[in-house]
Amino acid sequence: MYVSFPEPVAAVEVLRQGKPLVVAIDGPSGSGKSSVSKAVAKRLGLAFLDTGAMYRAVAWHCLNGRINLENAAAVEGAARTIGLEQSLTPDGEYIKVNGINVTGPIRTPEVTAAVSAVATNLGARAELVRRQQDIIAKSGARIVVEGRDITTVVAPHAEARLILTASEEARLRRRGLQLGGAQTDAQLRELVLARDARDSTVVEFHQAADGVFTVDSSELDFAETVSAVLTVVRRAVNEGPAA
Repeated sequence: MYVSFPEPVAAVEVLRQGKPLVVAIDGPSGSGKSSVSKAVAKRLGLAFLDTGAMYRAVAWHCLNGRINLENAAAVEGAARTIGLEQSLTPDGEYIKVNGINVTGPIRTPEVTAAVSAVATNLGARAELVRRQQDIIAKSGARIVVEGRDITTVVAPHAEARLILTASEEARLRRRGLQLGGAQTDAQLRELVLARDARDSTVVEFHQAADGVFTVDSSELDFAETVSAVLTVVRRAVNEGPAA
């Protein structure tokens, strides 16, 4: 798997200079973890990995190649053989599948509806976790990683681990705004809540494990949420994990 790392830049804020700094962020759909994680990575001058994009890329590959998503062995095989190229720069993020730029196509409703078939496939999940851990190592372990099981499986020894959550109402509202209001309430609930319920069968991302901080952004705007996450990272680095 080929990945592109950001060019060295002067960090706005430097933490653990010259040492590993992995920030692991979990959270449910609509919690804002992708946009907030990008902003945190930019603020700290770190690489950024959207692990969800990898699952979406495999789902797109299966749909495009007419691979039966109900065939667990076929989906696992797709995850093991797919060629992924992913930028780890917070600005200008992209992902390619076997040389095809799928940055936009992986965000379609069709892929969103299909991605749980990949995320709940234990073999495919194990392969993508392996790739994610390889990316973290190659980044020099200075990276923000966001997704579903990052704090407990992908990067359980990260210097800062947190769950970014929000109320059901806030998450539905945010996802609706993100999608331009084109979805009905039922469609939004399917995209956000039903998908989370399916993914929850194989991974926990609603409740913080021991040593993992929680940031509830229900009543926070974007800037306030970024600030709250940065505060958690500083605390984790300076004081160690939460009790």
